[in-house]
This record gives sequence, C-alpha cells and structure tokens, in this order.
Amino acid sequence: MAKEDYYELLGVPRNASDADIKQSFRRLAMKFHPDRNQNNPQAEEQFKKIKEAYDILSDPKKRSAYDQFGHAGVDPSMGAAGGHGFAGESFSDIFGDVFGDIFGGGTGRRRGGSRAQRGSDLRYNLEISLEEAVAGTEVKIRVPTFVNCEACGGTGAKKGTSPTTCSTCQGHGVVRMQQGFFAVQQTCPTCRGTGQIIKDPCRSCNGQGKVQETKTLSVKIPAGVDTGDRIRLGGEGEAGEAGGPPGDLYVQIAVKEHPIFTRDGANLYCEVPISFPTACLGGELEVPTLDGKVVLKIPPETQTGRLFRLRAKGVKPVRGGPPGDLMCRVRVETPVHLNKDQLELIKKLDESLSGGGSHHSPQAHGWLDGVKQFFDKLGL
Repeated sequence: MAKEDYYELLGVPRNASDADIKQSFRRLAMKFHPDRNQNNPQAEEQFKKIKEAYDILSDPKKRSAYDQFGHAGVDPSMGAAGGHGFAGESFSDIFGDVFGDIFGGGTGRRRGGSRAQRGSDLRYNLEISLEEAVAGTEVKIRVPTFVNCEACGGTGAKKGTSPTTCSTCQGHGVVRMQQGFFAVQQTCPTCRGTGQIIKDPCRSCNGQGKVQETKTLSVKIPAGVDTGDRIRLGGEGEAGEAGGPPGDLYVQIAVKEHPIFTRDGANLYCEVPISFPTACLGGELEVPTLDGKVVLKIPPETQTGRLFRLRAKGVKPVRGGPPGDLMCRVRVETPVHLNKDQLELIKKLDESLSGGGSHHSPQAHGWLDGVKQFFDKLGL
C-alpha cells in the first residue's frame, strides 16, 4: 500500500513555510495524541503518520530530498515503525521542540551548559572643560563596580571545590510541570536557574563570585570630543556571573559651559563688546582664541550684531575633517555713568547728526518709514 503524501497528511501546500508546517503539526498533534485518545488505535496510528511527516518536512535536507524523490528520497528506517514512532515518548517530550518558543526552549539546550554570563555594561558621566575637549587630555576616574573574586576565581565556590549539578533540575536550570497534556517550564527554585549548587561557598564573596571595589582608571580623551560622545573601555564593566567575561565601561562626555565661547559643532562663537567711538571710527582690538590672542580689525561704521570670521580658530572634529572657525559677533556698548561734560558732548553730537537726516541713520529712518506705512494702512 502506497504511503500517504506528507504534505497532505499535515494539510499544507508544498510551498508551505516552516512556521506553517509547525503550526499545522501542533494542531493535528493536539487532536490525535494518544493521551487525549485513549483506547483509540486509529488516533494513535494517525498520530504516528503526522509525526513522521513532521520529522521529514521540518528538516531542510530531508524535505529537499523528499521534494525531489518522494518517499524513496528519505531513509526507509524513518517510517512509522522505525525511530520516529511515538512509543516511549511523553506528550511533553514530543512538544519540547514545537513549544520551545513558548516555554523558553527545551531542557536539552540547557543540559551541561555553563552558568557563566557576561557582566553588565556600566556608564560613567565625565564633565570636562571646553579646552580639554578641544585639545584632548587624559583623566583618571574612580569607578565603583563588581569584579571577579580572586579567592574563588569567580565561581563562588570555596577554593579547592567546585559547584555541583543541581539535583532538582539535573543541571537544566528549569523544571517542568505537567498536568494532563499541558507542560509548563519554570525556573528551578533550588538553583534559581543556574543549574548548579554551591555546597561550600567562598567566604570572600559569600558564594556570589564577585566582590565590590573601586577601580581607578586612566581615560584618554581624544581631541575634538563634544557633549554626548562616548568612550568605550572594553572589559572595564561589571564582572560576569560565575567567571563569565566582564562587561564594558562607557564614559559619557559632557562639556562644561564656557564663560567666553559657545560651541556649535566645529565652530566657536563669542560676543565681543566694542565702544561707541570704535564702532564709529573703526579700530583694532585683541580677542581671545583657544590658541591665544589675535587682533581683530573693526572697520568704521560697524553695527551691533556684525559677525567676523576667524578661519581655522574653531575645533578640529574628533571624527576627522578641517577645523572650524571662530565667529566673533560684535556688540556696540552704550556708554554709562556719563558726567556733565560728556552728556553735553553727546547732546551736541545728537543735534549734529539729526541735521543730516537719514544720511547718518539709514536703518532708523528706513524703519520709521515702514512703521508710518503700516499705520497708514490701518487708518491710524
């Protein structure tokens, strides 16, 4: 008698995805499993067939051979009477792989596995000055963290001893509870998921495998860093579990506010106050840069807000590229605390300038003309 088509047994098309095949098998297995159909040989036979079909179609190599050559392309010993019969297998054993995504994986994956785990990454917030950020520097930081216990090598067990396999979960880290045809896994309450028991804990770390200490580290700050940049120190994070590798330490950079300069990317900005006479007559004044002083030439009739560019006096970016510029914005300062003679001179200057009309104050007269037109439109 010819064997039934595996795809027809599972009720899926020949181009079905692996997920569709698994879902169909799960549905049919729930329906025909002998635990749910006691004293029903027909259901048991049907279960054997769909189990055989799933074993072939869930394996990419076997499925490819079956698609090309049919039943002749797969090992005859894998039939219902061979190694893929259900005899001796419990409901939970059969569904260990199928429901692995729901129950966190079959216990077979955990058997013999190590409880060692990588340590957590740490973050350290570091404030530096603008000068340090632009030029680069090297600073020492003190970081409280957990490190592997030297006495036990991070195992948590007393020197000369070693952890033993948990007898409750047999080293799996999980225990399985079954009620009827439902099986549920949970973390082993004895070993708390590690799969191992420490009978004689290390006295230095009380069996934790880690101790807390403060490390002093030297951090090289590359030139050009800015707020938000991170520097990774590999292996300087928290120690791993049970001798696992340590995590990393990330140094988060924050540049302090500067009393003179404001940074925007590679460019620096600063405000330069100039006197009223200098704004009118022009002149020269010294302005600071991160490299030292430079002379800034102020042309006559300079207005407040004018921007002067000093090329390549900014920041060279940490990720490469040309250095930025220093942008100097002048601000004309109104004289204060004038004496009587100075006030008289200002009045005379004002009378003299008023006689020239818009010739001396083109912006003011242009603005006043615009205001007048605006009011005329409103009928005011």
